[in-house]
Amino acid sequence: MTTIRNIILFGMAVLLVAGLATEPAQAAMIGHGGAVKGVAISPNGERALSASFDYSLILWDVARQTPIRSLSDHNGAVNDALFLPDGRGALSVSDDGTMALWDTESGALLHSFEGHQGRVAAVALSPDGRIAASAGWDWTVRLWDVAARRQLHSLSGHRGNVNAVAFALDGKTLASAGYDGDIRIWRVADGAPVKTLKGNGFGVNSLAFTAGSAGIVTAGIDETLRIRHIATGEEVTTLDGHEGSIFAIALTSDRRFMASGGTDKLIRLWDLESGRLVRYMRGHDRPIWSLAFSADGKTLLTGGSDEVVRAWQVDNGGEIGEPFRMEDDAEEPEDPGARLFATCRACHSLTADGENRAGPTLYGLFGRPIGQVPGYRYSDALKNSTIIWNEQTINDLFHEGPDLYVPGTKMPLQRMPKAGDRADLIAFLKRATAP
Repeated sequence: MTTIRNIILFGMAVLLVAGLATEPAQAAMIGHGGAVKGVAISPNGERALSASFDYSLILWDVARQTPIRSLSDHNGAVNDALFLPDGRGALSVSDDGTMALWDTESGALLHSFEGHQGRVAAVALSPDGRIAASAGWDWTVRLWDVAARRQLHSLSGHRGNVNAVAFALDGKTLASAGYDGDIRIWRVADGAPVKTLKGNGFGVNSLAFTAGSAGIVTAGIDETLRIRHIATGEEVTTLDGHEGSIFAIALTSDRRFMASGGTDKLIRLWDLESGRLVRYMRGHDRPIWSLAFSADGKTLLTGGSDEVVRAWQVDNGGEIGEPFRMEDDAEEPEDPGARLFATCRACHSLTADGENRAGPTLYGLFGRPIGQVPGYRYSDALKNSTIIWNEQTINDLFHEGPDLYVPGTKMPLQRMPKAGDRADLIAFLKRATAP
């Protein structure tokens, strides 16, 4: 196996000799309060969906890079998401053990698929859009009939958590992989096992079928991308260059190009026909968790632990768009409290005419009993609480974190460890929410 030293030298050589790295980018889709674990682009390229550790999904306008609405009925971190072929329906999977079916235009939760006994790490959709596959930390893969809203098969055989699933291009077989390092191939029609491709002992985080579904490319904790021939099980290509675990890969629809990302915070674009590293894309300042190409292969979305989604032009590696602007914020951009509130804006409005979003409107917040905004569907934890919102209780909320301050709440798990940040946010909220 390639040593860490050789990986580092290879990366330095490409950066210095080929000059492929770009400067840190500025534009971003800002709104989540946790790592962005999954991203997807609608079939027409106009909408994007991001899934986050903050328990929510956000629907985005790709051209403007602004949030449209938040979807937040999961009771745990959301790990992956995808659009259905109509571009309106969507699926997401979560730490709460469920797969959710959404109407993204209305924000309505249409159905919650239950069956997994633990975290659901990834979701994939058959090419015809009829069958979904989910990867669970209960060591199973499950197949679902999306239209009928029922489970078809539970697939057992992995010897550890399952992290990734992918359908072959003809939809007849499915691949899965996880902590045990093996790649298992299943027949979709009846869920029967077809074969197992033995791994190298390292866990796999992401996988995809190559052109013609003749091979499978995997990304894992061993810092490499490996392509195995399905028929023989042999490893035919190894792509080195990452410095640390690789969390995500995505392939263009023609399977010509692949993007990869992980702990080293760099997005790498590969030409799979030649095995050549085409370029780096630099913009995230924390690990990268999720990647998705548009249907035409011209746009790449990426999400990471820095809580943002970035959009890239594949042909030149440049980032698309201008920095996110808080459109209805009357405060000066220099206001530190306004900047801190940017991650809350997708879920909460501030003004008298503002609507309830994923969270209730904050208009008239100070002096209001918790769980009392008309028309908002609160969790039982908030309905039964005696907390009154004021400077002290808001400070305590962000100091301790919602999960500790109000156990059982569905509010995203966000903390502000710095007292100065909490004071700035509270001062902004007092001004912005006052009747």
